[in-house]
Amino acid sequence: MCRLFGFRSVIPSQVHRSLVAADNALAVQSQRHPDGWGVAYYVDGAPHVMKTATGAMDCALFQHVSGIVASETVVAHIRRATQGVNSVLNSHPFQHGRWVMCHNGDVPAFADVREAVESAIAPRLRRYVLGDTDSERIFFLFLTELAKYGPLAQRLGVDEVITALEATVARVREIADGRPDVDRALLTLLVTDGTVLAAIHGGKELFYSSYKNRCSDRGVCASLAPQCEAPTATGFVNHLIVSSEPLQGENVWLELAEGDVIGVDWRMRLVDGALENPQRALAAAAPV
Repeated sequence: MCRLFGFRSVIPSQVHRSLVAADNALAVQSQRHPDGWGVAYYVDGAPHVMKTATGAMDCALFQHVSGIVASETVVAHIRRATQGVNSVLNSHPFQHGRWVMCHNGDVPAFADVREAVESAIAPRLRRYVLGDTDSERIFFLFLTELAKYGPLAQRLGVDEVITALEATVARVREIADGRPDVDRALLTLLVTDGTVLAAIHGGKELFYSSYKNRCSDRGVCASLAPQCEAPTATGFVNHLIVSSEPLQGENVWLELAEGDVIGVDWRMRLVDGALENPQRALAAAAPV
């Protein structure tokens, strides 16, 4: 399995601590997930994707990229291969146009359903699949679902993106789950186009944070707002972080349950599918 990280903020911010410096940063976790890494960040609305097939912990390029990246939107991933060979084509995030995606999970016995998954991808998108992973095909299946709401090059809302994520997971489960002696698919996904950022818990753990106990930059940050240090009362946040596990620091982390979704739109409006369920909201009330 893999580990993923996504960050969206109203201001360009560095994520070096989350990727490298914290005790449980992605680079540290790569000791158990050594089969490639990738970082995507956005500059003037365009994604820049750096990835390799090597482990992040001892990779000078990962250290360098993590140290210089300052962006409103960053997505990172470290891979422990389950499907596909160890190659840069199979490293995450996957990109098409403005969209990038990371997957934490696995479609067991994927070779048996690979053709069926590929046939569900729109023909005009199918030709862009370059690697041999289940994850990349799930990405293009997501784009197929998303394209039902309009051209992929135009700005789409977080509600449409979340609906497309849910439809993607449902379609893969329809194809892959329920086979005799084969485990169900694990389909935790994170996507962004640089403005919208959304994720779905599909069977592998997922946490999020939209505020801190106390911001260390509160004395100098011009964007400081009440929602930076407390749950939002307006439905809007100044940042959203999504991660495979809570990262050490000031952020208050909440755990998603399977089937839960989380996301923000270009205005930083928070859509929290977990809190639509009162029992899950109660369970998420305490900081992790």
